Amino acid sequence: MQSAALPASYHPRLMEAALALYDNRLHDAEPLLKQHLKADPFDVAAIRMLAELAGRIGRYKDAENLLRRAIELSPGFTAARANLALVLYRLNRPSEALDELDRVLGEDPDNVGHANLKAAALGRIGGFDEAIALYEAVLESAPDQPRVWMSFGHMLKTVGRLAEGVAAYRRAIALAPALGEAWWSLANLKTVKFDDADLAAMEAGLARADLSDEDRFHLDFALGKALEDRRQAEAAFRHYDAGNRLRRTRVRYEPDETQAFVDRSIATFTRDFLDARAGQGCPAPDPIFILGMPRAGSTLIEQILSSHSQVEGTTELAEAPMLARRIEDYPAGAAALPPGELRAMGEEYLRRAAVQRQTDRPYFIDKLPNNWAHLPLIHLILPRAKIIDARRHPLGCCFSNFKQHFARGQGFSYALDDMGRYYRDYVRLMAHVDAVRPGLVHRVFYEAMVEDTEAEVRALLAAMGLAFEPACLEFHKTERAVRTPSSEQVRQPIFREGTEAWQPFEPWLDPLKVALGDVLSNYPSVPDF
Repeated sequence: MQSAALPASYHPRLMEAALALYDNRLHDAEPLLKQHLKADPFDVAAIRMLAELAGRIGRYKDAENLLRRAIELSPGFTAARANLALVLYRLNRPSEALDELDRVLGEDPDNVGHANLKAAALGRIGGFDEAIALYEAVLESAPDQPRVWMSFGHMLKTVGRLAEGVAAYRRAIALAPALGEAWWSLANLKTVKFDDADLAAMEAGLARADLSDEDRFHLDFALGKALEDRRQAEAAFRHYDAGNRLRRTRVRYEPDETQAFVDRSIATFTRDFLDARAGQGCPAPDPIFILGMPRAGSTLIEQILSSHSQVEGTTELAEAPMLARRIEDYPAGAAALPPGELRAMGEEYLRRAAVQRQTDRPYFIDKLPNNWAHLPLIHLILPRAKIIDARRHPLGCCFSNFKQHFARGQGFSYALDDMGRYYRDYVRLMAHVDAVRPGLVHRVFYEAMVEDTEAEVRALLAAMGLAFEPACLEFHKTERAVRTPSSEQVRQPIFREGTEAWQPFEPWLDPLKVALGDVLSNYPSVPDF
């Protein structure tokens, strides 16, 4: 969210807070804003500024509540409503964001930023044609907007119009040569090879004294990919490491909290606990959950299954974590859910997921990797759902995460030791689920899928209760929107190099190895926890 300009007549404390926000001194801005609102709790500009601060540190629910308060006090506060739309988009509630944006655009129809956000939100619910048409209209009237060209590139990439997507990213870079995210977007296609001129341009961008942190870490990630493609592992790692270190300063992630959460989940979701609630959830068999670590092959599995006539691929749905967050003192609080609540939660999941459905195929995929953390709850609310665990060699998987810049949601991925602990906790909870619900999870090892694709595809389809269809072996020919970093890779046949990409970087992976411990030495088996 962008700070509103404040007239000079505003209270000096609020002016000081605005300057602190502008300088990204959030620790200075927060007490000033809270002090001001204690004296004047109805100051909607101050409420909006506090919401902006909450959004910058990822407290989007707090930001939503504050913005709704500002709009309640001042229904015509268009800037706050626009901020609310952005927060709802970031909370993965695109339909609600669109409702707010329609009103905002009615009041401020010529604002390029609002139209850009609407197009992105349309993409989230599968409205790709409408989103592309909106981008085209915006760029026809305002062709010198590099960030709009970049967002247009994202949408074109998603629907498989790769050459046009590359051209859009290149147009963004031509307008803003140091726009790090556009360079990273090109790198993130995984199919674009940078030439000497590209490397020189990125290095020149990094040398700029006025470069923002966001542009800097995006350029580091992009240069890392460019140098890795040239087999310059040491130089590539330096850039990956620099980008991750800078990105880590901007996210709040505590590995001890993940470990404690898994401890509590294991203690709560025992065999007896699950047995006592068996059958209480929604009996619909529609969902197929693909979960595990990011960069472990989940998009490949989704593309294979989406090539089947009975299965629809959607996207990474936020519904399961959202339902979990509603439970007070989760996961232990699941024990206090009243009779009927598990079924109601399962039915609500299906209603919310239906927004993403575009076909009448009987099954659909939710491929949010982080759903592993909520697997016991998912099993309780949707006991007939199919579960697939996408697993990949710890070093290959974790290093692939380390060199992947995620826009949000993967705070563990910006330090090798954090990554190793996260992978270990994921394996630990999945091992517990295997013990208390044997056979619930079908596990797909990425290396096995690469080694013998047909055997693994047949086993996967059998586990899902689906008849074999040859199209599942020609998944790269399936035309569908893919909204993850692997979008272009899954439009190609499987290649073996993906299993070995970490090996040139092994000399710098000791912190990861230490954190993984015996999870690494036992792979693909699992140690006794």
